Amino acid sequence: MATSVLPPEPPQQAPHAEPQSAPAVLMVRPASFGFNQETAASNAFQHAPEGAAAVPGADESSAIQSLALREFDRLAAALERSGVMVIIAQDTREPDKPDAIFPNNWVSFHADGTVVLYPMLAPNRRVERREEVLGEVLGAGRFRTTRTVDLSPRETRGQYLEGTGSLVLDREHHVAYANISARTDLDVLGDFAQQLDYDVVTFESTDGAGRSVYHTNVMMAIGTGFAVLCAESITDRDRRAAVRSTLEANGREIIEIGFAQMQAFAGNLLELAPADSKLIALSTTAWASLEPVQRRALERHGLIVAADIPVIERYGGGGVRCMLAEIHLPRRM
Repeated sequence: MATSVLPPEPPQQAPHAEPQSAPAVLMVRPASFGFNQETAASNAFQHAPEGAAAVPGADESSAIQSLALREFDRLAAALERSGVMVIIAQDTREPDKPDAIFPNNWVSFHADGTVVLYPMLAPNRRVERREEVLGEVLGAGRFRTTRTVDLSPRETRGQYLEGTGSLVLDREHHVAYANISARTDLDVLGDFAQQLDYDVVTFESTDGAGRSVYHTNVMMAIGTGFAVLCAESITDRDRRAAVRSTLEANGREIIEIGFAQMQAFAGNLLELAPADSKLIALSTTAWASLEPVQRRALERHGLIVAADIPVIERYGGGGVRCMLAEIHLPRRM
C-alpha cells in the first residue's frame, strides 16, 4: 500500500497527549476466517481444527467461518448498544485473508490525525492493508487525517511491528510497551517511537511453557486508570520492575493476572469511551477466568461488555481486543 492512500489535510496543532480511550472502533467482518498456517508457528494461542494437521476440509472451514461471523456480529452489536461507534468494513473473499478479523495489527489511528501502517510477519496478512477499509473509516465516521506513517516497507528487511498487537500504548503519556518477539522488531519500534514521539519500555515475555508470547496485547492492557498485567511472563526481573514502576508512576492501578488467565485472553481487553462513560470490552472466556477481586477491580474502571467468541479465540489465536482498531482521529467540521 502506498503512503498516498490517505490524502492529507492541513496539519493542525495538537497536544502531545491524547485520551487513552476512543469512542469509535474499526472492525473487519471476515469473508474467510480460519486457522492460519502462516502464523501458527509464532502464535501458541492458535489451535488447528480437530484432526487437521494441515488444511481443514471445505465443510469444516465453512462451519468455522459461519460461527466466527455469528461471534463477530454479536460483539459489534454489544458495542453499539453500549454507545460505541462501530465502523464495519467488509472483507473481500479474494485474496484469502484468514486473519482479516484482526485489523489492529496493520493500522492504528491517532488523535493528531496520524494513521500508521505496520509491517506484518505473515505474507498472507499483508494483503489485509486495503485502501477501501481506510476509506470506510474516513467516510462513515467523517474522520480526517493529517499524515500517514507507512512502516510496511520494513517487511522487505524481515522486520515487523504488528500494530497494537505488538504495542500496548499509554496514549496519555506517550509510552509504548513492547514485548520483543518474532513479530516485534526493535528497529521498527524505534522508528515508530521517533515518528510519533513515544518513549518505549521493552521486555521479553514467555508463557507458562516458556514459549515466546507473540503479541504484547495478550499479556497486558492499559486503560485510563488501570493496567492488566501478566507480570510473571516477563522473564527479566529488572524489566518486570520497570514495567510496574512506569505504569504506577503514570497513575495506573495494576491488576495482575497469571499464566492461565493470560492464556484465557484476560490480558486481551480494551477500554473504550462512548459519550462521557467508560467501558471495558473483553471475551466471556477472559471474564470467566478472573477471580472475584480482579473482576471488582475492573468494574471500578468501567462497564464490562463481555462477548462470547470461542471460535475466534481458538482458531484465530486472538481475542476481543485484537478485533478492534480504536479510532482516535479528529472529526471533519
